[in-house]
Amino acid sequence: MRGIMGMLLPTSLAERLLSLCRQPLGSLWDSLTALLCRLQTAFLGLGAEERQQGVGHNPWGEPQTEEEGEEGEEGEEGTPSLIPTSVNYHFTRQCNYKCGFCFHTAKTSFVLPLEEAKRGLWLLKEAGMEKINFSGGEPFIHDRGDYLGQLVKFCKRELGLPSVSIVSNGSLIRERWFKDYGEYLDILAISCDSFDEQVNVLIGRGQGKKNHVENLQKLRMWCRDYRVAFKINSVINRFNVEEDMNKQIRALNPVRWKVFQCLLIEGENSGEDALREAERFVISDEEFEEFLERHKEVSCLVPESNQKMKDSYLILDEYMRFLNCRNGRKDPSKSILDVGVEEAIKFSGFDEKMFLKRGGKYVWSKADLKLDW
Repeated sequence: MRGIMGMLLPTSLAERLLSLCRQPLGSLWDSLTALLCRLQTAFLGLGAEERQQGVGHNPWGEPQTEEEGEEGEEGEEGTPSLIPTSVNYHFTRQCNYKCGFCFHTAKTSFVLPLEEAKRGLWLLKEAGMEKINFSGGEPFIHDRGDYLGQLVKFCKRELGLPSVSIVSNGSLIRERWFKDYGEYLDILAISCDSFDEQVNVLIGRGQGKKNHVENLQKLRMWCRDYRVAFKINSVINRFNVEEDMNKQIRALNPVRWKVFQCLLIEGENSGEDALREAERFVISDEEFEEFLERHKEVSCLVPESNQKMKDSYLILDEYMRFLNCRNGRKDPSKSILDVGVEEAIKFSGFDEKMFLKRGGKYVWSKADLKLDW
């Protein structure tokens, strides 16, 4: 049996399959789930010529050619290949909030097995990734944040990425998580669209008896105690466009205050197939500029209009597919787990010039921020 498998599968996969026969039934399903994902990728690349070209192996037992990950390599049309310097991985679409303008909604409940997610992150690192941002949905909703914590730890300790960050609504974060994983996290960005709890309820960030603003202050304290850089993200929309946030932002003193203009994405928060109807949240460019003018003295303010935001992010969905937003919707590439980063990123629609213009590359490692903890 071992000889037959060796002819059909990479050795590491054959060994893994054989080991399943020795496992108790209680743990068999979890192992099969991860194995099936690996088998899918293995069978896509079983050509004899491809196997002969392999010159090394990554930790998952897959061939790595000499060309993989080399900077300056040219694409099919003679243009330099895109480097995934900063990647946003939305590994889950599930969320405990119902923000009316959300542009990454709960269309599936799928989450990759942990080992497959790690394999994809390794591929991104080999392709030149320096910063990973984990988002959702709500990233702390899956496995009570432990799945997220394992990915954060892996990216910092095993991959050695300069920057590992998270965007969260903050409602599910517990101090225990900071104790277990805080040392591996560079930046925690908390979504806060208003300092008026009634407005938060209107937007969809209501927590029942809990107060979103009070929770924000608690998270700010934990970030200081566990040496994690604190950031705030705000989406400016019809319900908060007149608000003055100067006093509250200065008091919280985040390293960055990212201010987004409410954006419509077909199939997510706009159109027949959308789970949200965000049209009532939309503001004009002039209204957005007025909000920015009112807060221009806040030194950490980083504004992003619809024009700057739409194509300047490399977004991976729950299947590790790049999402192309150039046509006002999210068109997925093939998964990097199936075709590799270099091939998938060609279909990302990523505007690298706009990424740099909006300040996408900044001091993003807490070791370099020199914060007064």
